[in-house]
Parts: sequence; C-alpha cells; structure tokens
Amino acid sequence: MDDKILHTLEYRKILNKLVQHAQTSMGKQASEELRPSGDFEGVKKLLQATDEGATVDRLKGIPTFGGISDIRPALKRASIGGMLGTHELLAVGNTIHGGRRIKRFVAAMHEEEKVEILFALSDLLSEQKPVEDAIKACISEDADILDTASQELANIRRELRGGEARIREKLDSMIRSSSVAKMLQDQLITIRGDRFVIPVKAEYRSHFGGIVHDQSGSGATLFIEPESIVAMNNKLRETRLREEREIEIILHRLSALVGGIAEETAYDIDILGELDFIFAKARLARDMKATQPRMNDRGYLKLRKGRHPLIPAEAVVPLDVELGNQYSSIIVTGPNTGGKTVTLKTIGLLSLMSMSGLFIPAEEGSQMCVFDAIYADIGDEQSIEQSLSTFSSHMTNIISILKRMTPKSLILLDEVGAGTDPAEGSALAIAILEHIHRLECRMVATTHYSELKAYAYERKGVINASMEFDVETLSPTYRLLVGVPGRSNAFAIAERLGMPGSILDHARGEVKEEDMRVEHMIASLEENRLRAENEREKAELSRREAEEFKRRQQQELEKLESQRDKRLEKAEKEAADLVAKARKEAEEIISDLRRLAMEEGASVKEHKLIEARRRLDEAQPAPRQKQPVRSAKAPQQLQPGDEVRLPSVNQKGYIVELSGTKEAVVQFGIMKMKVNIADLEFMASAPDNPPPAKRATTLKRSRDENIRSELDLRGANLEEALLETDRFIDEAFLGNLGQIYIIHGKGTGVLRSGIQDYLRKHKHVKSYRLGNYNEGGAGVTVAELK
Repeated sequence: MDDKILHTLEYRKILNKLVQHAQTSMGKQASEELRPSGDFEGVKKLLQATDEGATVDRLKGIPTFGGISDIRPALKRASIGGMLGTHELLAVGNTIHGGRRIKRFVAAMHEEEKVEILFALSDLLSEQKPVEDAIKACISEDADILDTASQELANIRRELRGGEARIREKLDSMIRSSSVAKMLQDQLITIRGDRFVIPVKAEYRSHFGGIVHDQSGSGATLFIEPESIVAMNNKLRETRLREEREIEIILHRLSALVGGIAEETAYDIDILGELDFIFAKARLARDMKATQPRMNDRGYLKLRKGRHPLIPAEAVVPLDVELGNQYSSIIVTGPNTGGKTVTLKTIGLLSLMSMSGLFIPAEEGSQMCVFDAIYADIGDEQSIEQSLSTFSSHMTNIISILKRMTPKSLILLDEVGAGTDPAEGSALAIAILEHIHRLECRMVATTHYSELKAYAYERKGVINASMEFDVETLSPTYRLLVGVPGRSNAFAIAERLGMPGSILDHARGEVKEEDMRVEHMIASLEENRLRAENEREKAELSRREAEEFKRRQQQELEKLESQRDKRLEKAEKEAADLVAKARKEAEEIISDLRRLAMEEGASVKEHKLIEARRRLDEAQPAPRQKQPVRSAKAPQQLQPGDEVRLPSVNQKGYIVELSGTKEAVVQFGIMKMKVNIADLEFMASAPDNPPPAKRATTLKRSRDENIRSELDLRGANLEEALLETDRFIDEAFLGNLGQIYIIHGKGTGVLRSGIQDYLRKHKHVKSYRLGNYNEGGAGVTVAELK
C-alpha cells in the first residue's frame, strides 16, 4: 500500500492509538509496522486473532506483560560467550517468568472458551524454568548478587563483615579517647576510596601517623587512615578483590546458561510480542466500541452506522453506505462543508483498518472488502516547491492512479475535475469517472458539477448521492443520502439570510429552465424522503409503545393470576382444615354411637353409619386444578368446526378448513384468516349438528366493493414500498382478486428488484411478471394471487 495513501487517510494516527495499548517494546514495534494486507485469507486470520483477543478481554481481562522486555541483544551476546551484567540477567529471568505466566493464562482461558490462534501461539513458548531458578537464586530483585550465589562468596562476605566490624571497633575506641577527640573535627568514622578514615583537624596532622586520603574544601580537615589500621584495611581490600573475582565467576556461569537457551528464548520474545500486539488490537477495539466486519474478496462493501475513528463519538454522524452490489460507483454531489470529504475518508480509513486485522467502529453486520489497493485523491494538492497549481497536482495524482488501478481496487476522488473552467472540468470529470467505471473498480467520488448528476442517473451501476442540508438552520446534517442527488441550496440560503426578492427572481431567471426542473425534482424527492422518515419514526415509536404496553399488561395479568391462585389455595386449605376438624369430631361421635349400640343393643344400622361418613367425604372440597395455557387437545387433532381462540388478538372463531398439517383457515366473525395451528387454543369440539348461526361461513367480496387492483409506488423508497405492497396484497387476497398491478417505475431498478424479491417469497403470490407493452412495460409488475 502506497505510504502517501496511508498519510492521506490518516492511517498513521490509528497506529499511534494502537501503540498506546501495547505493553512491551516488541508489541509497540509490531503496532508501528502494521500495514494493510491484500491477502484475503491472511486478513481473515488477523481478524480472527483480534476477535479472540476481544473475547479474552471481555471474559477475563487482558493479561499483564509486566516484567517482559526485549532481551534479544543480551541473548545474542550470551550466545557468543559474553558476560552479562546483573541487570541483564535479571531481565532474562523476569522475561522467562512472564512468558510462563502468559502461557498458563491462555491455556486456562482456552479450556473455558476456545481461542485457537492465541493458544497455538502461547503453546510454542518454551519452558526455561531451570535457568530462571538459577538466576533468581543468585540475583536479588534489586539486581544485587546474593550471598547464597556460591559457598565461596558466602565465606568471603562473612570475612568482609568481620573485618569491617574489627576496623570500626578499633577506630571507635580511638575517637572516644579524650586525648584524640580534641584533635578531631567530628567524632565519626567515614570511608574514602574503600578505606576507613577519621576527620582530623589540619593543625594536628603531625600528631597522627598513617596516610592522608583526602581533605576538605577549606583545608581545615584531613581524612587520615591511622597507622594502626592500615594493615587491617589492606587485608579488607584483598578480601574485596576476592569477592569481585567470585562474582565474575558467578556471572560467567549464569551467562553460559542463558547462552545455551538463547535461540529458543529469542523465539519466545517474538511470540510474546505477537501476543501483546493481538491484545493491543483488542483493547483498541474496546476503546473505539468497534466490531468485527465480515470480509469478502468480491468488491462488496456495506457499512452500517460507520463512524470515523478520529472524530469524537459525541460529534460524529454515523454513515450508512453500500457499494459493489447493485452499483459499483457513487457520485456524491452538493456544496462544500457538507461532509463529503469526511465520508470519503471514513470509507477509505475503515477499509484500511479491516485489511490490517483491526475491528472497525460500526454496527454488527457490516461487511468490508479486501482490495488489492486503495487509491485516493483527497484534499488540496497544491505544491509550491514543484510550481504546480491545485488542478495540476490533482491531475498528476489521478493520472498515477489510472496507471496503477485494477478491477479489484477502491478509488476515492474528492472534487474530481475541480480547479479549472467549469465546462472543461465537468467534461474531464465525466471522462475520468467513465474510464474508472468501465474498468469495474469500486469508486466513490465527490463533485460540485451538476452535469455529473445526469451522468450518474444515466449509467447502470452508478448512483447519485448527496449530503443532507437543513435549509431551516442553514447548516449541514452530515448525513449521506444515497439515491438523492445534491442541491446547491444557494437561493434558499440567500432568501433565509434576507436577500431582496427582486434580486432572487432575477437570479432564478438566469438559470436554465431544465436546471430549475432538476432542482425542483430534487427538492420534491428530498421532501418526500423526509416525510417518509418522519412517518417511519412515528410508526416505530408507536410499535415500541404498543409492545411496552403489552409487556406491562402481561406482567400485570400474570401478577393478578398468581395472587388469585395463592388466595384460592389459601381458602381451599382453610376449608379443608375446617372439614377435617368436623370430620374428626363426627368420627368420634360415630364411634361413640357404635359403642353405645353394642353396649345397649340399640338398633343403629351399620349402613347408615357408612352413608354418614360418605357425606362427610363429599363435603371436603377438592383442590383446584390450574387451567393449562393450551387445551389438552393436540393441535394436530383439531378438526373443521372446532371452536378455537387466537390469544395474540384475543378472538374466538371456528375452523373452516385445515390447510396442510401446520395451518388452518379460521372464521373470526365476518373475517376469515389463515393461522398457524400452533398459535391456536382449543375451546370446544364441533357439534354433530351445529346450528346455522354457529356454522363457519365464508364472506366473499366482489370486485364491485372498491377493492384496488393497482398500487402506485413511484417516489417511495424500498422500505416504504415493501410495507405498502404487503398491505395491498392482504387487501387483494381478502377481496378474492386474482391479479394485481404494482406500479414502481423504471428508474435505477432498485425498487423493481426489491419488490420482485419480496413477491417471490410471499405466500399469497402464485407468480409475477413484468407488464406487457399496453400494461406499462418494465415500470409495472403484474402478480397472480393464489
């Protein structure tokens, strides 16, 4: 990819954001060197790795790479026999430990949620714990050699501590002496050049033997090593030299261990840098609220609510655009400051990001393409150094693009043909765009020239677009309107600002009548679009309110039914307790009567006692059974004539006939509907001889009842057209119309294709065709209903 394109589309600023999320110098270097790839399979793998990193971030959080550093220079020196310092060896030990920690983290994550690429990378990390343990046993966290590094070093340092203690004891007794104390500047022991000394006043130099090692700046104090400890200091010095030699031996031994694993560890550093780089991409995606795009290599691009990543979230206007399906080129017309250049940069930058394996700030379901190259001519290209005008610089850049582009390239042109005579500039712009379009490149171009509106309208595969402008506030909304050519709005703006009407009338008279008709047509299109959007928003709001009301009603109903059931259960329990108590008392009375009868020979009959107990049993209420949501009768057992209920509309009706095993025709009052059997509740079986008022009847409507057979959709967008078509087909079906006419016009073919796709899947449509010559031709679709 050309570095100039990366600079034009501000790709480097994205990499700067990525670098900030990397934790290691290796990850930062990989982030700085990231470039878009034209390899489709390679890009898919890069995005999969980013997706796995985002999964880890979402479930566990990004692992820390603390302690891991780029130790490759130290490894190389150790591999050729060099001796490493304590700080270098400590860095090696910490990096080995950090790599092992990352490996365990990814392995544990892989057991919970499969992260194939991350696991495969981390599994390649080598286990060098023996070397790590050897380093940690010899070097402290402060990079000091520990006494335990070797037995010899431990003995030497024990001697050092003993020698220092004896010297301090000797000097301590000396400076506490009254005869010596008066000759000292301070009663303290200090060190000069690894030798223990005491501060003596200069005038008492002759009273002290030994060696003078230093003096104060004023010369009033001499730092003297007394003769009595010279031998002891000499011995201490020899011990320190032995310590240094032993430390060198230890460092050589540890360096040799590191040299033995240098090759494997250097490979581990590359893997750790790659893992850090993947997690940095995941963190960038989280910060940008970005999603993974679906990639293709067939030149198809679809952005859903795409946002420019360098514009603050509260200021950016989301972009919806589709390219490469019904049209391969978009011509964006309209005045300056509307956001045309930002639109170009957004498309280009998000394409570069996706081809680099980065998530893009857009909604789920966005699709991006792997292009072999992206070429852009954006911004003011005037060059003072090369004595080139803006027009010349643009032409030089465009000529270079025309030489290098291929059918798999994305071309972004800003203000094509600008900077010269309008007539020549528009003609040149049309010629350039036509050449690029014939090569089947994917192209988005912006222009001021109104002539290009007609060009886009007349060419198959090319579509007009514009940036929305609010005339009421005299400000752009920065929304891209695909399918609507741009307007200059010059007269409207001037009128709003207070321009005299006579001047405006004169100005309008200077404009060609054909141009005015085009402007009026555009204004009408825009007005209809705004009205349709408002209606759609109101309908969406009403739908959401209805759903919320239904949800609340359902919750209240469930709450009431629950409370009712609990109260009934409580009442039944209380009644059962009362009956049980009465039964117990009755049993006792019956028992007493039976006993008396046996004792006194009374004629109390046994069958009367049994009858009394039976009446008691019947007095106890049976527990209330909860009503099932559905009838016990299975849906497949429903028969014509059965009484059923449709819960979704709370209506009762009768089954007229069964349509297969899944649908039934049900009569609700005067209306007959085809309903899924699974959505019905059985109420009662069909009587053997149903009365006439209960029989299912079919209400047939004739063509004389003002049922429409034509639907005019010209001027509507696809979404509005599909809603009207669905409503129209239902009315025609209920009215028993056999054939209907849908008028969509010829236009770009978008409306015709969308309606015919919808008819092909509709259950009430038997077939469809384009109108004959006397029926409207390609501007009308004729549908036969079942």
